[in-house]
Amino acid sequence: MENKDFQHFQQIIEKAGKVYEKNFDRKCWFERAVFLSWYCSRADCKFCEMSALAPEIKIKNPKLARRRSESILAEILFARMCDWRMEFLSGGYDCYSITGDEKRLLNLIEQCSKIYGKKIWLNIGNAGKEFLASAAEFVEGVCGSVETVNQKIREYACPSKPIAEIEDLLKKAEQLGLKRAMTIIIGLGENIDDIEKLFALIRKHSITRITFYSLIPHKGTAYENAKIPKKEYYAKWIAKTRIEFPKLEIIAGIWVDRIEQIGILLNAGANAITKLPAIKVFGTKTGRNIEGEISRADRKFEGTLTMLNPEIVKNAELIVNNSGFEQELKQKIMKKFNAYLKQAKRKYSYD
Repeated sequence: MENKDFQHFQQIIEKAGKVYEKNFDRKCWFERAVFLSWYCSRADCKFCEMSALAPEIKIKNPKLARRRSESILAEILFARMCDWRMEFLSGGYDCYSITGDEKRLLNLIEQCSKIYGKKIWLNIGNAGKEFLASAAEFVEGVCGSVETVNQKIREYACPSKPIAEIEDLLKKAEQLGLKRAMTIIIGLGENIDDIEKLFALIRKHSITRITFYSLIPHKGTAYENAKIPKKEYYAKWIAKTRIEFPKLEIIAGIWVDRIEQIGILLNAGANAITKLPAIKVFGTKTGRNIEGEISRADRKFEGTLTMLNPEIVKNAELIVNNSGFEQELKQKIMKKFNAYLKQAKRKYSYD
């Protein structure tokens, strides 16, 4: 980056930082996206690992790709014990057939909300309005996977996810009084001038939170050899969005090989981080380094990636016992939860 460009970049970051400080309290947290299934009926987003699988080995039956309820609920319980926030429940298109499994999915959403102790966000494709109305008691809002606002790139990168369909979902949510969010991937081939289209979409649907991701080039996909976006370019998208929308909640996706970018993304105005395999890095050197990066950015980290308080852990069984679930499910949740704890203890002792 030439000196003139760097100075301009620094000015944008500083301005975004001042806007952030006027509207937030310098707290930072980790958002955990919880996956319901590894199935997607479309599976042709060219940046996604699913697109790399040969047709003959793609899972044909969505029921075979669903995670067990106790695994999902134990993960949420572990996240709660670490004071992580739930970004959303997520799954590929048709991971649950709304027509055939409406009651099953509604029940799972209710269970997740009870374990989390709060309403949750959904990112499960273009759910029907009737279904969303039925789930509204336990749902904070819905998230649309916009990915890119450049239409030409969109037709190439995610051909089976028309923007009109996502906007339809956001309209349904607004009609039901649910909050709206979206996700954007930086590095698909867009340029910074496309950001005005993003701003228009945020205004149009009164978006209250947005998650930015930086492209991860997965092996076997069309983006396998794509260049990873430079941290300055990624940060510029966040900074300009912060300046344009002072009160918008911005979450920045980060991967384990890029944790040194955390500081600049927070300084650009991000509220929180996501995407990290937090359970895997919990208690490791990586977890400690992440907390260090947050601290060096002069942010107070809510929660932990390094050490669980044993008094909080004791509350886990109480939460499960008071959930109203059947005894068999309670036992399965605690068994899986204790497996997570055992994994954590192997890396960092907190007894």
